[in-house]
Order: sequence, then structure tokens, then C-alpha cells
Amino acid sequence: VQLVESGGGLVQPGGSLRLSCVASGFTFSNYAMHWYYQAPGKERTSLATITSTGGGTEYADSVKGRFTISRDNAKNTLYLQMNSLKPEDTAVYYCHGPFESWGQGTQVTVSS
Repeated sequence: VQLVESGGGLVQPGGSLRLSCVASGFTFSNYAMHWYYQAPGKERTSLATITSTGGGTEYADSVKGRFTISRDNAKNTLYLQMNSLKPEDTAVYYCHGPFESWGQGTQVTVSS
């Protein structure tokens, strides 16, 4: 099982980024997937969840209305569209899947 994130970077407050997570080694379309984030000095925290078909999503209160989780099962890829970014969104973002699988993380820094 392998998860590989990409798409992080430096963005100004109010800007947008889209993170991607490419999955391999399991039947991606069979499993719910998750995004987590870990801010400096903080614990890793659940951010968003999507069901196996993409028909259901859940979000942490801090990102509702700003972030959108989605997936393309044909491409084995999970996405996180992040809009209206704030400095407090600065963190390492991880995708999380079945069998306790984690990606390596991608850094998102929101700063002017």
C-alpha cells in the first residue's frame, strides 16, 4: 500500500491550493479516504473524510465551506481543494487510507 501526496507549497492568505494523493497497492474504490493535517507543535488531526464512492463527505468545523475533498476512482486519486486559505492552515497535510496507510505528507504554508 502506498500513498503519495503532492500539491503543497507557499500561498498568500486568501489564496488556493489543490492537494493530490495517488494511491496504489489496494483497490482504491473500495475504501473511504481521509485528509489529516499537523500544525507545528500540534497533534495530527482529522480534516476531511470521503466515502468510497465519493457520495458522502465530512469536514472539521475549521474548514467547512473552504475546503472540498473529492476523489477520482478511475485515477486512484484523492484530492483536497483548499480555498480562502488562512495562516492558521499552515501545516503538513497527509492522506490516510486503509490498513493504517499514510502518505509522506506535503507542506502547506500560508503567509504573506
